Amino acid sequence: MLKQVMIKQGYWLFRWRSYLPLLVLPFAVESFLNSGWMTQQFGDFGEELWDLFCLSVALLGLSLRVLTVGFVPRGTSGRNTRRQKADTLNTTGMYSLVRHPLYLGNFLVFMGFVFLLKSGLFALLAAVIYVVYYERIILAEEEFIAERHGEEFRAWARVTPVIAPTFRNWMPPALPFSWRSVLAREFHTLFLISVVFFISELLEGVLIKDSTAEAWIAHEPQWFALVIASAAVYVVVRTLKKTTSWLNVADR
Repeated sequence: MLKQVMIKQGYWLFRWRSYLPLLVLPFAVESFLNSGWMTQQFGDFGEELWDLFCLSVALLGLSLRVLTVGFVPRGTSGRNTRRQKADTLNTTGMYSLVRHPLYLGNFLVFMGFVFLLKSGLFALLAAVIYVVYYERIILAEEEFIAERHGEEFRAWARVTPVIAPTFRNWMPPALPFSWRSVLAREFHTLFLISVVFFISELLEGVLIKDSTAEAWIAHEPQWFALVIASAAVYVVVRTLKKTTSWLNVADR
């Protein structure tokens, strides 16, 4: 059956989901090299406003992830790639609005990166690839969860949309918000966003606007400040995770 084939593909994609998006990198580079048209059309101010819009989209995705992982217990799927995890069925908080809030957050972060390339055609292609890609992962994940939680999952799935949120069934989170859980699980995402934007803006300044790295940093110090601040957070959190138990979030 076609569904079973897609589910099998989904298990494989789930395992390699952190690396397979790199396959679109050559197309992204081509789009990037042609992205100077926006500055020519709208000037530096218009281009900077667009970059801030892109950053806002990515940070909205991060915020959605924060509002999700800050309330969930351990034993649920997160950054694991080797196998599915579903010891607990999440149905409150963000999971009462949409069945896959983390994937929705990922989509917003991803599209924030894609919009930086200033290509409508590439943005459309990337969005379609994302939907096809994660459709299979979602099918595999939901089959796994249905096997673990049976009718409880099916009852929740009947009233909760897959990826487009609805507020009609909102239920407050069952657990208190945990900043430790957020720091432990999401410091990578913050660092990734800052690095992608910093490198993109730097390369745009040097390769497309014919600036030097030093002149670009002096002209747009906000991107340098962003990556330095997030790098500091990354180093501190990673050090705490390795040397202390403070961020070893206990079962909730």
